[in-house]
Amino acid sequence: MPAPERIPSRSLTGTDLLTLLTEGTITVLGQVGGASNAVLHCTVAHEGEERPCAYKPVAGEQPLWDFPDGTLAQREVAAYEISRATGWDLVPPTVLRDGPYGQGMVQLWIDGPEDGEDVPELLALVEGEEPGDGWKAVGFADVGEGKTALLVHADDIRLRRLAVLDAVINNGDRKGGHLLPAPDGRILGIDHGVTFNADDKLRTLLWGWAGEPLTEEALAVLGRLGGELEPGAALSTRMAELITAAELEALRHRVAALVESAVHPKPSGQWPPIPWPPV
Repeated sequence: MPAPERIPSRSLTGTDLLTLLTEGTITVLGQVGGASNAVLHCTVAHEGEERPCAYKPVAGEQPLWDFPDGTLAQREVAAYEISRATGWDLVPPTVLRDGPYGQGMVQLWIDGPEDGEDVPELLALVEGEEPGDGWKAVGFADVGEGKTALLVHADDIRLRRLAVLDAVINNGDRKGGHLLPAPDGRILGIDHGVTFNADDKLRTLLWGWAGEPLTEEALAVLGRLGGELEPGAALSTRMAELITAAELEALRHRVAALVESAVHPKPSGQWPPIPWPPV
């Protein structure tokens, strides 16, 4: 379905947006096609402000054998909470609340760049065995007729931060279509329902930094995050409301392991490293 019409309005702070998403009136406009779970295109309005949003009701979720506990909606919100705690704000504002079809995840809808604005090229298929300047190699992809091409992604700090976030939340589904260039120049990630598994499930298109040292910025962020996930800390208490005790303990271990190794993780070899379909 087409993207929602832009709604002109004043700029809101992050806290104001969360209030709007949590307390506003949701109006369902239609359903987003092609999703494996129910995704509804809506608006949310509160005290004269209105924004487009995505609403994913728990009632529309398909059961997953490897995520028997909790809900996709809870994990989407948990991913937002971790993103916010890093200070990178890589996930659009996301809340858990009741809606027209029961409890679900409500997330601010992110408009892409306006017509005529530059859209960053994040992923590409190239000939040869080297990615070229400004690109990082992911692996070879079958492009049909017995031919392969090298899948690459941009060597971009915005993507690199997302790669760190994905390692922290154990993202099992980082596809190209889940990367959104925002009008303010940020690159945001969406669709975080299959995250936080206690087992290693990391599947992503952002493997280009695998085995490379983490940036000093990332190590500082991870160090702070580890402290905020200590039992009794506010973030830890919040995460315990959204994921299981085993998942929370695994989250702490992943953060600590990243700090100790100081490198981007490599594929485990026990799970397909790239999601399918990749877009």
